[in-house]
Amino acid sequence: MKINQQKIAPYVFLSPFLLLFLVFGIYPIFYSLYISFFKWGAGGPQKFVGLDNFLRFIQRDPFFWKSLKNSLILLFWGSLVQHVVAIPLAILLNRSYIKGREFFKTAYFIPYITNSVTVALVFGSLFNKDFGWLNYLLGFIGIDKIAWIRNPLALKASISIILNWRFIGYYTLIYLAGLQTIPKELYESAEIDGASKMQQSLKITLPLLVPIMFFCISISIIFGMQLFAEPFMLTGGYSQMGGAANSGLTTFLYMMTLGFKMQRFGRASAVSWLMFVVIIILTLFYKVIIDRFDYTKEKNK
Repeated sequence: MKINQQKIAPYVFLSPFLLLFLVFGIYPIFYSLYISFFKWGAGGPQKFVGLDNFLRFIQRDPFFWKSLKNSLILLFWGSLVQHVVAIPLAILLNRSYIKGREFFKTAYFIPYITNSVTVALVFGSLFNKDFGWLNYLLGFIGIDKIAWIRNPLALKASISIILNWRFIGYYTLIYLAGLQTIPKELYESAEIDGASKMQQSLKITLPLLVPIMFFCISISIIFGMQLFAEPFMLTGGYSQMGGAANSGLTTFLYMMTLGFKMQRFGRASAVSWLMFVVIIILTLFYKVIIDRFDYTKEKNK
């Protein structure tokens, strides 16, 4: 039987990537699911415990629920609020009368590509109670020094500030790319009909931007629920368990603490799969909401 070389050639070229993806991508995912059913430590025999690792977190582990609550709070203030700022910025940047748009695009993107550990260290010095610039500036308007890292509420605010600073520009550029796909004829027709810039934004821009919003906010949910570097650096690593009153303990940080500090790999894997379920639920819930505003789907039916 003769082999068609033209048909098989693409698979030969793809095989190195597929092999690496199977070994370093797919296999670890299913292996983590496997060990989540075991009492699996760094040493000693592994013991099959079934769903006990999962039930332990759901029924009797206060740190898990505390970390999930913290993650959801930071997801809202540190991830979802970014879009409230990014969308107007993108609309403004899309105006033809704005000069130096290339400079603003670069300036907005720089925080995103900056190393997260470096960002956390710099902001950690800014948030220092005694020597930080933030408290120094607040002193000019008569506000007492705030213990940004030691106060539970202030710690969440600190992490949220860092996340907003890093990602607002990133999402602004994605929304800007989406805005540039909207036909200009729609705006010209709206102007002829006497629509103001605000009306054009509400009636044309936002409805047509809904698919991009779904993509961006879905990414925010995934990134937000995997928050690790910022709370890890600000609160002093694994040993502090999220700092003051565990207020900086995210679910991902708790998972890493279980795995790499306590060496309880079975429980850490169970947490990772619980996180996966939570992310799926949040994404589906958001999809139900966003579908109500996406009139393009109704139009295509």
